[in-house]
Amino acid sequence: MRRKSDLPTKICTACGRPFAWRKKWERCWDEVRYCSERCRRAAR
Repeated sequence: MRRKSDLPTKICTACGRPFAWRKKWERCWDEVRYCSERCRRAAR
């Protein structure tokens, strides 16, 4: 098991906060740009 500090991170394009890799983003991590659904909706 990995620690959260060992997971890759990105910066959210909407809010500017860092967010960590999640299991549900395993296949599409390169395309993920927002930390949450709320940020994705607010960016439009």
